[in-house]
Amino acid sequence: MTTFEERTTVHAFRDDALGEYDAVGLAAAIRRGEVGAAEAARDAAERVRAVEGRLHAVQVHADPAGRATGAGRVAGAGDVAGAGGAFAGVPTFVKDNTDYRGLPTGHGSAAFTPRAARRDAPFVRQFLSSGVTVLGKTRLPEFGFSPTTEYEGAEPVRNPWNTDYSAGGSSGGSAALVAAGAVPIAHANDGGGSIRIPAACCGLVGLKPTRGRVVANAQSRQLPLDIVSDGIVSRSVRDTAAFLAAAERYWRNPKLPALGLVEGPSERRLRIGYLLDSPSGVHSDTATRAAVAETAATLERLGHTAEPVEIAIDPRFTDDFLTYWGMLSFLVGTAGRTLGPDFDRRRMDGLSRGLRETYRENWLRTPGVLRRLKRTREAYAAAFRGLDLVLSPVLAHTTPPIGRLGPDVPYATLIERILAYVAFTPVDNVVGTPSISLPAASATLDGLPVGVMFAGRPGSERTLLEVAFALEADRPFRRIQDV
Repeated sequence: MTTFEERTTVHAFRDDALGEYDAVGLAAAIRRGEVGAAEAARDAAERVRAVEGRLHAVQVHADPAGRATGAGRVAGAGDVAGAGGAFAGVPTFVKDNTDYRGLPTGHGSAAFTPRAARRDAPFVRQFLSSGVTVLGKTRLPEFGFSPTTEYEGAEPVRNPWNTDYSAGGSSGGSAALVAAGAVPIAHANDGGGSIRIPAACCGLVGLKPTRGRVVANAQSRQLPLDIVSDGIVSRSVRDTAAFLAAAERYWRNPKLPALGLVEGPSERRLRIGYLLDSPSGVHSDTATRAAVAETAATLERLGHTAEPVEIAIDPRFTDDFLTYWGMLSFLVGTAGRTLGPDFDRRRMDGLSRGLRETYRENWLRTPGVLRRLKRTREAYAAAFRGLDLVLSPVLAHTTPPIGRLGPDVPYATLIERILAYVAFTPVDNVVGTPSISLPAASATLDGLPVGVMFAGRPGSERTLLEVAFALEADRPFRRIQDV
C-alpha cells in the first residue's frame, strides 16, 4: 500500500479555456462568448492527451476539429438539435458500450473486432440534444461485467487520485477523465452499480436514474428484467441536475413525475434511514462505516432526521443476481456474432467465462430467479414506509488496488471478492429505483475518496438532488487539483 506522500495523483487542470469550470459553468461561458466551443474542444483534447498515458481511460478518439478518427463523423458542438442546449459546446465522451455513429463500439472486449456504428443509440441522441461535443469513447471492462476497469493483457484504467488503485467500473474510463479534469462530464451507465461505483472510487457525483427516466437502449428492452440506466458522472451536483433536466426536455416519461431543473437544496426536512451493512448481510469496513455515520450526523445537523433502518430482502438475492449476471454473459457468448463476424467467446476474459459457466450450471433456476428478483420491489417498498430516503455505503469497502479484482484472478476467488465489495448497489437496479453516489467529506489514509449513497422511491430524483445540493453546500467536495 502506498503512503499519502508516495501516491501518484494525476490531473489535467490548467489555465486554459476549460479552467476549473464544471459543465454548467463552461456552457455559460460559451454562451457569453468568453470561451469558444472549438477552443473548449481543443483544450479538452489536449488535457486528455496530457493524462491518457497514465490513466488509460480512452478507447477511441474523435478529432474535435472535424472528422472522427478513421470514421468520418463530424464532431462539432453537438447535433443541430442541441446547438442551444444546456451543455452547448461542452466536451465529453461516450462510454464504449453505446453506439455513437462513425465510431466503433468495442464493449471492452478482445473477443471480436468492433465495427463503426451506423447510427447513434437512442440514449446518445438524447445526450447530444443537450449540445455536448463528443471527443471519443471511454474504456470499460468487458461487457461492463466488472466493478473495476481492468483487462487480461492490457493496461487497466487507473484512478487519478492514486494511480495504484482502481477507477471502478464499469464506467471507469469516464470517471477517470472527469475526476482528472480532462472533461467536465462523461456518459456512464449502470446495470449493477456502474455509474455509482466509479463515482465513489473517483470522488464524483453519480446518479442512476429511475428505470424509464431516460430513453432506454435496444439491448435493455430485450432483457427479461431491465436493470440498466444511462446517465453521467460529474464533479458537481448542478451538472447532474442540469443533465437530467436537459434529458427531460428531449423526452419525458409520462409515467414518472416531472423533474424540471433542480437548482439547490429544499427547505423540506426529511426522514432518512441509514444502514451500515448491506441488506444481503455483507459488513462494511471501518472507513466506509465512518463515512456513512459522518454523513448521517451532518444530515441531523442540517435539520433532517437520520435513523437506523433494515431492509429485509430475500436471502437468495445475491445468488439470484449472480445467476442473472451469468445469464447476460451467456447471452453475449451465444449471440456474439451479431457484434462481429470474428467473435470468439473463447477470447472472452476470465470473469466473463466464469459467469457464463455459472449460468450453464444453474440455468434451470432461471424462472424462479426472475420471479424472486421481480418481487424484491415489494420488500424494498416496505423498507421506505415512513422514510423519504435511505443512506448507505456505495461499496462495502474502500477502493481496491489494481489487480485485486482483475479478470486474471481465478474465478472462484474473484467472484467471492466482487460479492464482498459490490453488496449495496444492485438492489436499486433490480427494483428500478433511483440512487446517487456522493463523495463523503472524509477520505482514506491513502487520500482516496469514499462514496456514500442515497436511494429513493421511483421518480424521486428531485429529493436526491436536493439532499446532494445541501451536502455539497455544507462541505464542498474535495478537489483533486488541491491535493
